Amino acid sequence: MQKQTEAIHTRYQQRDAYGALSMPVYHCAAYEFDNVHDMVESFCGRSDMPDYSRVTNPTVTYFERKVKALTGATDVVAFSSGMAAISNALLCVAGQGKNILTSRHLFGNTFALISRSLARFGVEARCCDLTNLQEVESLLDTNTCCLFMEIMTNPQMEVADIPALAALAHARHIPLIADTTMIPFTEFSAKALGVDVEVVSSTKYLSGGATSIGGLVVDYGWSETFTRNMRQEMLMNFGAYMTPHVAYMQTLGLETLHARYAVQAAGALQLATALQEVPGIVGVRYPGLPTDPYHDIFTRQFGQRGGAMITIDLASREACFSFINRLQLIKRATNLFDNRTLAIHPASTIFGPFTDEQRREMDVFDTTIRLSIGLEAVDDLLADIRHALS
Repeated sequence: MQKQTEAIHTRYQQRDAYGALSMPVYHCAAYEFDNVHDMVESFCGRSDMPDYSRVTNPTVTYFERKVKALTGATDVVAFSSGMAAISNALLCVAGQGKNILTSRHLFGNTFALISRSLARFGVEARCCDLTNLQEVESLLDTNTCCLFMEIMTNPQMEVADIPALAALAHARHIPLIADTTMIPFTEFSAKALGVDVEVVSSTKYLSGGATSIGGLVVDYGWSETFTRNMRQEMLMNFGAYMTPHVAYMQTLGLETLHARYAVQAAGALQLATALQEVPGIVGVRYPGLPTDPYHDIFTRQFGQRGGAMITIDLASREACFSFINRLQLIKRATNLFDNRTLAIHPASTIFGPFTDEQRREMDVFDTTIRLSIGLEAVDDLLADIRHALS
């Protein structure tokens, strides 16, 4: 069965009493058991019967089962946000005296989590160039608890060699944890590339047009300890489980993901190609362009569709602000992969809390604008951009 079919026809855990075609939303806190034996089995994690909606809920479980079927994962845990998924996955492997090897080319909050928040609990952040395999290998040691990466960085749009990084990590029995939000997991196999744990902001492509906030930890069976602790420790003790209504919304979004992504990626390529010839734009970055420095490695790992994010560079910060203020169709907003096209100036917003020196180290520039491409006609988007530059 192909993935777009699997996304629609994943079976329910139990047959619905009324034959509902969409999984009902179970807005309840607790569930009645037929007997005490069933209750014990559920609370001890030996059955899939729900006990309390903070840790198991039928609507959320169904969403997790869909993702598991599409990815071939050992287990999938849904969280309240992408950051919750990242923090729970890292907390599951990290501890005092351990280090996380990663890059400075991370989303702002993720970098702050690793370099600031976890550092307060004795976890060291080791930053390096993940495209330099010798540097990566030299920094891995017996205290490295994981190698963490983004499969395409935001907004630098750097793409590292995932199988090569996985080989270095696995040689030292270290898991590779990858944030794969930038490309839908239906487009490639993270497991085949060597990823051990995949974290996803399901708010983005999966939610079906920015309907809801959510996150996923997709566990490919790095260790029995990780799989057990994600549910019995992280989920139970930190309480960041996805709500049933969000799971319902994102289940519907997952069913249309294949069609939406095809339109968004095609539109992004068409727009990026056209923007290279627009006066006032100094540079265009999009991995789907044959001229992009990461085009070859991107297509080798993720296929021909280059995602739905473009960055453009203008002459100055002032030019960027003027451009964004003059947009009429494109929305001035954060988030990625909404049905609407969105524009933001990352250096002054997402990375605004960082110092100028830190932004330089992260290669986040004042001249860069990030565009998340929606479902609009490309000609209309291009006309709005031309107007904003005029």
